[in-house]
Amino acid sequence: MKTITKYLSIIVLCFLFTVTQAQEKQLDSVRTNYKELEIKKLIKSKKTVELKEREFLKQDITAINTRLNTGEITLSRANNLKKEAAKKRALNIENHIAIIDNEIALWNRNDKFYQLDIRSEGDRKMIRIGSGSKENSGDKLIFIGKESKDAKKKYDKRTYNDLVFAFGFNNALIEGQSLDNSPYKIGGSGFIELGYDWKRRIFKDSNFWRLKYGFSFQWNKFDLKDNKFLVNTDGIISLEEFPAELDKAKFRTTNLVFPFHIEFGPSNKIDKKKFFRYSNYKKLRVGLGAYAGFNIGSMQKLKYKEGGNKIKDKKHRDFEVSDLVYGLSGYLGVGSSALYIKYDLSPVFKNQSKKQNNISVGLRIDLD
Repeated sequence: MKTITKYLSIIVLCFLFTVTQAQEKQLDSVRTNYKELEIKKLIKSKKTVELKEREFLKQDITAINTRLNTGEITLSRANNLKKEAAKKRALNIENHIAIIDNEIALWNRNDKFYQLDIRSEGDRKMIRIGSGSKENSGDKLIFIGKESKDAKKKYDKRTYNDLVFAFGFNNALIEGQSLDNSPYKIGGSGFIELGYDWKRRIFKDSNFWRLKYGFSFQWNKFDLKDNKFLVNTDGIISLEEFPAELDKAKFRTTNLVFPFHIEFGPSNKIDKKKFFRYSNYKKLRVGLGAYAGFNIGSMQKLKYKEGGNKIKDKKHRDFEVSDLVYGLSGYLGVGSSALYIKYDLSPVFKNQSKKQNNISVGLRIDLD
């Protein structure tokens, strides 16, 4: 039990460090470099505006002189037109520079949101990189496309989609046996989960309760110890001593599951004129639920030496693994990171005298 406590402490420390640091460090290099570059471009554009308007003024004066020389207008009229042209160009410079100064001020105030316009014939495209700040939580992290498409926001968006990634420690709870006496190494056994889910607000006027549902691939790995390996004898799965010294003995199951969680926690409502969004940025969130699905693969991999030669032996689908997989899961976290636990109610191996149930503890990251 001391070993379990040690590894759980490591997970919790990693989780706390991730929560406090990940949000602030996200896109830091992009934020600094791109912001400075954009401000320099805006400052440079001030001079460009002045040069262009002065060039336009020269063209205006040339056109007026041409009309004067052809007798189309009088000298007095020509002088008045030149004054009007000079006044117009001066106001253009003043207005353009004011707009640029406002853009520079906007960049200085909002260092976590960047927008770049790309103008082409008959179209205007945009590249925007947002760091997931609370003001922009309803937008995509990275958007590349037409400006008009990005500008049309749905007034009330109740459903969002996330990419889910989880990893951590894995083992099995064996009937009548403590985890300390598990035949699987605690440090070497692990799991990875990769999935896609949807998050939907349950109530119209509150974001406290949410539904999360989707699909995930789970890879549960067991690192066998004491030079043991799994043997199938007429449908009975047992651990036996390997006749040679094993360098590695690993068993892995691969599952496709469909998780369903009820998530709850506080959020901020961001109300704009044309739309509103709820933000869970840096907010506590708790998820409780279950999952069910199918086993889609199993494999035992053994590495050892025989006669001085390195042997790698892989055996697939001969271990009486349960076809149906179901269990309970939950998570507790802040922002996109959470401490995650899942427990299979279905046994790892079917029709055995002693049940083995998979249990996993680790870190879960929801990338929206």
